[in-house]
Formats: sequence, structure tokens, C-alpha cells
Amino acid sequence: MFLSLLTRRNPGLLRAAVDLHRSGQLPPNTYVLDLDAIQRNAAALAAESARLGLTPYAMTKQIGRNRDASAAIVAGGISHSVGVDLECTIAAAAGGLAAGHVGHLVQIPRSSADVAAAIRPLHWTVFSEAKAAEAAAAADRAGFVQDILVRVAAPGDRFYRGHEGGVPAADIVAVADRIDALPGARFAGVTSFPATLFDAETGTARSTPNLATLTAAKEALLAAGRSSVELNAPGTTSVSVLATLAEAGATQVEPGHGLTGTTPLHAVEDLVEDPAIAYISEVSHLYDGDAYVFGGGLYVDPVLGGTTTDALIVGADDDVETATRLRVDMPAAEAIDYYATIPTKGQTVTAGDTVVFGFRPQVFVTRGLTAGIRGLSTGRPELAGVWSADGATPLTIDDALRGAGRQS
Repeated sequence: MFLSLLTRRNPGLLRAAVDLHRSGQLPPNTYVLDLDAIQRNAAALAAESARLGLTPYAMTKQIGRNRDASAAIVAGGISHSVGVDLECTIAAAAGGLAAGHVGHLVQIPRSSADVAAAIRPLHWTVFSEAKAAEAAAAADRAGFVQDILVRVAAPGDRFYRGHEGGVPAADIVAVADRIDALPGARFAGVTSFPATLFDAETGTARSTPNLATLTAAKEALLAAGRSSVELNAPGTTSVSVLATLAEAGATQVEPGHGLTGTTPLHAVEDLVEDPAIAYISEVSHLYDGDAYVFGGGLYVDPVLGGTTTDALIVGADDDVETATRLRVDMPAAEAIDYYATIPTKGQTVTAGDTVVFGFRPQVFVTRGLTAGIRGLSTGRPELAGVWSADGATPLTIDDALRGAGRQS
């Protein structure tokens, strides 16, 4: 779905990616990131957040915790991250994003509490008072007081299966008081997920019941005498939804796919954020009329439902504008994605041809690599580096030879 958007709004990224793949600098199974566009998108989100009195925390899991992308986000004016897990926070920090929010969506394991406290996050979310006690004890051991966000839930709230959790919203005033009584803890506010979701029927973003629950919880806390309450409202975050969140009392927002122009809203409407990510692969071999394309990163985020996937096959004599676009038989969800299969339909396809995809990714759950390209906005594209999906540097040839006891 995002391939058409890329070819229309950011063909320079596709051309640069194809050139880098042809030159051998960009391996297949790589998500390529337009670092200039990510910086622009971050700047737009930061500016609108500042206008509305919101604090943005960047989510980097979708782009593989790429350090060069983190640096571009910082350059755009977003200084802190939200880590979907502790490892995400650490990887984002390696790229210069300070720890803004930990513990949401994935709670901090008890054995990792001291590590999380050592990072000194601005906010730490807990789903229960037991988790609040763990966070408080770790902060107390580290010699500081941790600001705690509490996830709240009420009847009718919407959670993805496996994401459930939170204290009853009706109990939040008493829970806040008990957290304040813990050495090492200070109650700071409330959160939930998702606060906003894409509505496929209308093609718009709609506030969920969770957001109304958050607003009611904040109002109850203020009525109980608290002078300030943070309201953290993540989900489908782009510039276009920030005003609605601010009106509901939000103080913190967490753009993720907004940074790469790949929220569901971007699939149906041209928004301020530019599309900034594509997936590059290569034809491995041909068999019985089908082209087999290297996989490893072929996880398409299912938030848009059962959409089909197309790809451009760019032959040696082709460019992005003249490349053949074909439907892809993606690997089944229960299968290991060694390859995707593309019926060639009589088109001339050769092993080694570049294959370009555009879809909504979740890189951190894949074996995909990530690579940032800087300089596209000035017409001088340059590969910034290639990273594995967890944000670590992949092995180079020299590393592999040293590991095998040989030298290059």
C-alpha cells in the first residue's frame, strides 16, 4: 500500500536504494531509511507538539532501533524516546535519544529494575501497584525519586489481545496516593494504549474509549487536589491528531510510524510527514515461472487488515520509473520468511535483480537489516551505515574472518 506513496512522494529514496544495492553497498533484506525525511518529520511533530504544549517521545521499534535514525530524530527536535521494552530504550540512547518513557508497552522485568533505574528515565509506566513497588525500590537504591505513570483501564476500553493490563480507573486517586507513599516513587500521571485508532470505514483517526478513560482519570486526580497530572496518549500519532489529543488533556505523545510517514492515515491521505522507509531485496532464483526473493524482513504490520503486497522488480536496464510492478505471494504468517514468491507473468526477470517493497513495517520483530541514507534532500545521497534489527552493528567480512581464525 505504501509503495505507490513512495513512488509518488519520495522516488529519490527508491532510486538511491536501487543504486546502493546494485553497487553492492546495500544487501538484500534491508529496510532503507531517508534520514533527511525522518528529520523533517520529527521537526514537524516537535513544532506542533510545542505549539500545543505537548511533549513528544519517539518510538523507534518500527525502524529497527536504527542509531542513525535516532540521531536524525534528535536533530529534528525530539530529544527523548519511548522504549517499547528496555532493550529499545538502550538502543535509542546509543543514537542520542535520552530515555523519556520506559515500561509501556512492555513492563520492566523485576530482575531488570535496577538497569532501568540506572538509565534515569523521565517516566516509568506500571500496570499494577506491585510493579510500582519494584520501580520505587530500584530508584530508591539508585538514590533518586522516579516519576511513575500508571496504566488505567475501565469497562469498554479497547486493548489488543495480549496487551491487556492496568489498574481500575475508578481507583486511580487512591492508587496515586499509595504510590506517593513509596520511598523512591512519585505519582506523575496516567496512560493507556491505544488512545487513537484508524477507522477503515471512514479513513480517519478516531479517539478510542481509552482516551475518554484517561481524561476522566486526570479530572478525578485534579479534583482530588493534585496540581498537575501527566496524560500520556500513544497510538496512530501524526501531526494531524495532536490537536485532538491536546483537547482531551494529553501532555505526552509518542510518534512512531509518524516519523516515517507510515501510519494508516498516511495510506489514505497526504499528510505533512513524508514517507521515509522502503524494503529492498533481490531475486535469488527462478523456478517454474516464479521469482524467489530473499526475505527475512517480510513482516507486514497487520493494522490495515488483509491488504495485498506489490513490489517493483528493477532489472539491470531499468530504473524505478520503468520497473515492472508485480503482486507478491507473501510467506504465510506461520512460515519462516526465507523467500517471497513473485509470479513473473511472462516478464523478464533475472537472478540478482533489485526488488523494492513499500509496506508498514515492524522491523524489530524481524531478521531484517536497516540502513539510513542521508543527503537525499540535497541530491547527494550517502549510505550512513547498516545495522541489524536490534540496533547492533552486523558482522563485517573482517569480523567473520577474525572469528574463523583468519585474516582478510
